[in-house]
Amino acid sequence: MINIGIFGWGNLGKAAVDNLSHFPDLQLKAIFTRRPQAVAASAPKGVCVADANDMPQWAGKIDVLLLCSGSATDLPEQTPAAVKLFNVVDSFDTHARIPEHFAAVDAAARASGHLGLISAGWDPGLFSLSRAYFNAFLPNGTDYTFWGKGVSQGHSDAIRRVAGVKRGVQYTVPRDEAVARVRSGEQPALSTREKHKRECYVVAQPNADLAEIEREIKNMPNYFADYDTTVHFISEEQFDREHGKMPHGGFVLRSGNNTPELQSLLELNIRLDSNPHFTSGVLLACARAVKRMYDDGKRGCVTLFDVPPAALYAQSPQEMRARLL
Repeated sequence: MINIGIFGWGNLGKAAVDNLSHFPDLQLKAIFTRRPQAVAASAPKGVCVADANDMPQWAGKIDVLLLCSGSATDLPEQTPAAVKLFNVVDSFDTHARIPEHFAAVDAAARASGHLGLISAGWDPGLFSLSRAYFNAFLPNGTDYTFWGKGVSQGHSDAIRRVAGVKRGVQYTVPRDEAVARVRSGEQPALSTREKHKRECYVVAQPNADLAEIEREIKNMPNYFADYDTTVHFISEEQFDREHGKMPHGGFVLRSGNNTPELQSLLELNIRLDSNPHFTSGVLLACARAVKRMYDDGKRGCVTLFDVPPAALYAQSPQEMRARLL
């Protein structure tokens, strides 16, 4: 059995617990949180809920820690700190900052003798693998990634960090005309703004400055500044009624030519009723891989590019070859 811990009791942490029944080789030892008393009331019976400050006491008792916090401010600090104590997996998804996050986690992991896998999920993660495979197999071509329509956990978390925001959710919406051009084989050069738009739904705190909230959201670098973004202010009742679920999805495409006369279009398409439930499944499979790679002597920081597919799979390589190859 692989002993795991979960740090963070938001949508992703709760989904990971829901998903554990599908990973019989993983067992949950503890949930770490900065709100232990509040979380203990909603956590599954029999599961230890510990204060995040007590994590050093669990060193050696947990094989892999899943970091289920937000990418905007939490994971850049939490992952390098946690990998000093445990092997870790996170879902850091601020694409522009992945190189610096990797460097920070790699330095801390090598100093402590642990292994950290960052940016696991579906993008970055599954979509990253698709882009890598598509580029390797069709080297003469152009990549396109479209997200949505769906809720982005990272962008929604970023909205909720804005002063005056009580609740918030963000939907990423592909532009139909851009998708159609790519699928036609045109290989257009598309700007960020031409590929997607962003729709934000916000419940503001009483007496909050709505104009300032909208300005801060629309100008947020790495999240909204490069997109046509609409901010809708709604009531809490409407939020509960219309925005309680977390669907998402998207598609990766590569359009290219094997010869001038022979064109290929490669596409991976996913549709998710629950973004956090699928993402947590990726994290749990990665926890399995991290334990196996650590036992084989791997240290430092890795991404899914560095993980052998067989390390993610529950059954033996022999069964994998017989069933899937």
